[in-house]
Amino acid sequence: MSRKRREKPVIENVTITDVGAEGKSIARIDDLVVFVPFVVPGDIVDLKILKKKRNYAEAVAVNIRKYSPVREVPFCEHFGVCGGCKWQNLPYEEQLRYKQKQVADSLTRIAKVELPQISPIIASKETVRYRNKLEYSFSNMRWLTSEELAALDSPDNDRPRKQPGLGFHIAGAFDKVLHINSCWLQDEISDSIRNSIFKYAIDNDLPFINLRSFEGLLRDMMVRVVTTGQIMVLVQANIETQADEEMFMGLMRHISDSFPQITSLLYVINNKRNNTFDDLDVHLFRGESCIYERMEDLMFKIGPKSFFQTNSRQAYRLYRLVRELAQLSSDEIVYDLYTGTGTIAQFIASRVKKVIGIEYIPEAIDDARENALLNGIENTEFFAGDMRYVLNAEFIAEHGTPDVVITDPPRVGMHKDVVNTILAAAPERIVYVSCNPATQARDVALLDRDYRVSAVQPIDMFPHTQHVEVVTLLVRR
Repeated sequence: MSRKRREKPVIENVTITDVGAEGKSIARIDDLVVFVPFVVPGDIVDLKILKKKRNYAEAVAVNIRKYSPVREVPFCEHFGVCGGCKWQNLPYEEQLRYKQKQVADSLTRIAKVELPQISPIIASKETVRYRNKLEYSFSNMRWLTSEELAALDSPDNDRPRKQPGLGFHIAGAFDKVLHINSCWLQDEISDSIRNSIFKYAIDNDLPFINLRSFEGLLRDMMVRVVTTGQIMVLVQANIETQADEEMFMGLMRHISDSFPQITSLLYVINNKRNNTFDDLDVHLFRGESCIYERMEDLMFKIGPKSFFQTNSRQAYRLYRLVRELAQLSSDEIVYDLYTGTGTIAQFIASRVKKVIGIEYIPEAIDDARENALLNGIENTEFFAGDMRYVLNAEFIAEHGTPDVVITDPPRVGMHKDVVNTILAAAPERIVYVSCNPATQARDVALLDRDYRVSAVQPIDMFPHTQHVEVVTLLVRR
């Protein structure tokens, strides 16, 4: 006989007091810190405890008894299920305030170093439709909301429970996809393309992928839209037979005919058990193999595998900030670590003697070199490889000691060996760009031996999310 599942406890009349990690808000019940998504400080709610540990708990609000005076009405129909924009119910001014606090808390609590006054966060002028890249997943059995499940259980329902979808993965679930009707993160053309692809696939019985068995034709799609007006669309398919190929090519012809404004239409044949395609060939169906973004008098090539800041307009503001804080002069050598496609390196190249860029992804370095040629820049050099092993004493001896280091690592921050190499190179200034204030604070503490923090400037790259970028200037003591 199976055990009866214990009902999760509900605690009534709990006041939400603050904003915490991962975009969740915080409530306190006695000495217990409770993390709750999709609520805002000032809400009074009934909470269902989902998970309880010794000193914290995870919960959901099952009823809102009183709304916070700072709460806003979310503008997206998918809010509360899709985890992409968790702060839509928080006014933008409040979002900025909490992001500023996040940066200050991380540097104070983790770095524990002497700090200057932290500059007010630079807001994004565009708070919707600001992303230049989105990826959507196909699924033969989409995630159904509680309201949809209730409708399916009604006596007059004749729709099947197993329905295909095209949208975003539910947070923490690789095999669960929420079907998206509209998304406010990207230009409206992205919705039109995605919905047209979905309708064609349904009307023509194209099989959507089963995310557990990996059977099915359609896997993933990516849309890039840049400020020059160019559009890239890439579709991934699991093609194993001639019939699969014929069905898929019919879809590609439909996309091409329906959206002549697409300047780069690509596809990938992916028969693996994941959607990564860095190791796979990209095929050109129509147009060019890449698109180009413009900043000032520079053009940047963006290929299907390229990393590029996903908020183009705010990235331009970020790069200007980096250039300003670096205080560059014409006789200096600059190392641009984690250079990506070399955007920062080329953005500053005209003001210095030489820029050395290092990046892990070889295709990104290929793009960086092509971008340098495209822009007629002759004083940059780019190298591909693991930063920990490329950046060493021998490399610095060969290419010159840096006067300035600009570093923009991934969320995990810099490896301790990289920090030690920077300390040994002893540049006069370090400009540290980070998308994770906590790991930046950890690295700043390691650099504190020889460097003092001279400036801290948060910048909001992703409105309606908890993410914040921060640029910190460190000056040699």
